[in-house]
Amino acid sequence: MNKFPLTVVGAEKLRTELQHLKSIERPAVIQAIAEARAQGDLSENAEYDAAKEKQGFIEGRIAELEGKLSNAQIIDPSTLDADGRIVFGATVDLEDIESGDSVTYQIVGDDEADIKQGKISVSSPIARALIGKYAGDSVDVQAPGGVRQYEVLDVLYK
Repeated sequence: MNKFPLTVVGAEKLRTELQHLKSIERPAVIQAIAEARAQGDLSENAEYDAAKEKQGFIEGRIAELEGKLSNAQIIDPSTLDADGRIVFGATVDLEDIESGDSVTYQIVGDDEADIKQGKISVSSPIARALIGKYAGDSVDVQAPGGVRQYEVLDVLYK
C-alpha cells in the first residue's frame, strides 16, 4: 500500500482516538451486548441489535485507524529544511491579490484537514498550486468560482 503523509499532530490525534476506542468504547459495547443478552429473546431485542451495530462500527473504525497509522509517513514540519519552499507540513501566509485579504494555511494530510483551523489537505487545489513555491511568488488557484490569485507572503515550518 502507498504511504500517505501525516503530521506529527495528526498522527497523535489518530493514536488518541484509537486508544479511546480500544480502552473505553470497545469494553462498553461488549458490556452492553452482555446486558442485552441477559434479557432473553434476542430476535426482538432492540438494545442487542443497536449494541451489535455499534460494535461493528467501532471495530471498523479501529481497523481503519490501525491501517492509516501503519501506512502513514509521519512528517514533523519543525524539522523540515526546505529553504523557504512550500512543502507538506508548511504553514503559509497568503494574500488574495484581488481582495487584499490575508489568510494562513497549514498543508496537512487528508485526515487532518479542517478549514476552520486553517489546515488544508495536501490534495486540495490550493495546496497543489502552492507546493514548490516560495515567499514572494504569485500563485493561480483554480477554485470553484474561477481562478483566484494569491501572493505568498511567508512560509513557516512550525
